[in-house]
Amino acid sequence: MTRTTPPRPLDVEALFPDLAAHRGTTTRLHPRPGRPGLSESSVGGPVLWPADEPWPVCTEAHGRGRGRRPEDVRREREVWAAAQAREPYEGLTEKERRLVEELKREHRVPGASEDDPVPMIGLAQLYARDVPDLPAGPDGADLLQVFWCPFDAHGPTGYGMLLHVRWRRASEVTDPLTAPPVPEVVGYEGYVPEPCVLHPEQVVTYPFAGLLPEELCERIYAWEEALEEAEEREDGDEEADPVGYQYDLSIPPGWRAGGYASWHKTDPYAMDCTTCATPMHLLLTVDTSEWDGGSGSWTPLEEQGLHPSVAALPTAVVVGNHGELNVFTCPADPAHPARWSVQ
Repeated sequence: MTRTTPPRPLDVEALFPDLAAHRGTTTRLHPRPGRPGLSESSVGGPVLWPADEPWPVCTEAHGRGRGRRPEDVRREREVWAAAQAREPYEGLTEKERRLVEELKREHRVPGASEDDPVPMIGLAQLYARDVPDLPAGPDGADLLQVFWCPFDAHGPTGYGMLLHVRWRRASEVTDPLTAPPVPEVVGYEGYVPEPCVLHPEQVVTYPFAGLLPEELCERIYAWEEALEEAEEREDGDEEADPVGYQYDLSIPPGWRAGGYASWHKTDPYAMDCTTCATPMHLLLTVDTSEWDGGSGSWTPLEEQGLHPSVAALPTAVVVGNHGELNVFTCPADPAHPARWSVQ
């Protein structure tokens, strides 16, 4: 089913003609629940992986012997979905409540050591034919596959995530793996994606304001402040949300490929390739929500009127504190290691 982004609330280039020089495109992936196949782009679906190639694993030393079972995470979601579908909604029944309490239990993996290989979870696979803004892969590769470790236990803080990004030529996989390994337990339920098919849509995008030329950025900020003051005087309602560059006119929310990264949490910092020092480009954004109260103008036309808690969380992925993950690639050589930032 098609997903269509509404026209922007106003023509930002008419207000700021200088922005035309910075106009770009990004592909909103619009993941929605479904049953994707091996030959389809998807989030949380089956991954086209050679049967004779080792599955990605995490071998970094960290606790992995205790957590929730992936099947319990998915079963709990099914119980909640069934309850929310009932009219009128009255919450869980007593039987469902007891079941959810049982499903939320953590389990131990007997004999697990700090460096046992943990199968990584297939997060997404994107075929270049489906995603216009997907950056080019190395050596003619036309399939991007992204995996992550199901534990928050990496990086300098010991609470970061670990990704594995793999490019391949889809036509070379003639004997695909049919039963990939899965972790016995996961450290965080937000690492367990629900299978989603994609409905790619290319839209116009502009850079994060802080990365624009200083004079243009200042004009945008001044315009936003004036708009807020005018709406407060007119409505007497300080809670009203006026149109803003960040949330309505520049970078769409949700899963997307290519375009510009948002830096709303940390402010921009250099994302240069660790191999060749080339400034990296955005490869993929993994978002907790497809839209929310602050970015509701991006709600697809086909889903207008639906509540975000029902329609805007199709993948069940949760990034950090309900934020987004930006994955970057080296434009000089896509085979160089990817980098990522959580916003």
